[in-house]
Amino acid sequence: MTLEVTDLTVDIGPRRVVSGVSFSVPDGARVGLIGESGSGKSLTALAILGLLPEGATAGGSIRWNGRELLGLRDREIARLRGDEIGIVFQEPRTALNPIRTVGRQIAESIRIHEGATKKDAAARAVAEASRVALPDPGSIVGRYPHQLSGGQRQRVAIAMALACRPRLLIADEPTTALDVTIQAEILELLRTLVADDGMSLVFITHDLAVLSQIATHGVVLEHGRVVEQGAVSQLLSGPVSPVTQGLLRDATATLWRPGGAE
Repeated sequence: MTLEVTDLTVDIGPRRVVSGVSFSVPDGARVGLIGESGSGKSLTALAILGLLPEGATAGGSIRWNGRELLGLRDREIARLRGDEIGIVFQEPRTALNPIRTVGRQIAESIRIHEGATKKDAAARAVAEASRVALPDPGSIVGRYPHQLSGGQRQRVAIAMALACRPRLLIADEPTTALDVTIQAEILELLRTLVADDGMSLVFITHDLAVLSQIATHGVVLEHGRVVEQGAVSQLLSGPVSPVTQGLLRDATATLWRPGGAE
């Protein structure tokens, strides 16, 4: 399945915050959206999933496997979320429900999208917790988000996003709130899961070093516009735009291993 974003615009009231963004994600590809805060990368991702904030409107075209997503009714786009397209947010503490066990939250999408029984979904939740390398998965599914570390909460969020084996995963800065060691572990986990399932990936980050570890193609945004795009190896070795050159200077040396995502 292919994601095609063409001339995407996002307006918040009278202000245009995303202007003419175009890129594609072929089946099995790993594409990164990169830019500083306010560049429009997260709004682009939210537009794909129909999750723009109240008062925001999108124009242009977003096609998933040939089907236009812009203009779909909430019920129709909700069927795609978690089933065909999964998303992992930056801060799992706010993405997870604090009053439900993590096992129940993992099981919820399985019950909704696959019609599994409560018992079967609970068993699947344990299996998904194991798949994302959570310790003692049989026990940890009975805990609440506040009882887990930041890295463990992010693994739960990944398990939730991938429980129904979507064809596309959108990861919105999923390592930003984590320390460097945990960042590396989460990146390795995502690389492995994406490869194992043959998924496509849209990875959002402000860090070119992180992007080099997870994506093979990068789309650089500034003020809601695409200023450069190409192979990540090209962005690292010969960036053209001043924006990409600045991102390269700021790259996190401890994580930068050119070619790591290839």
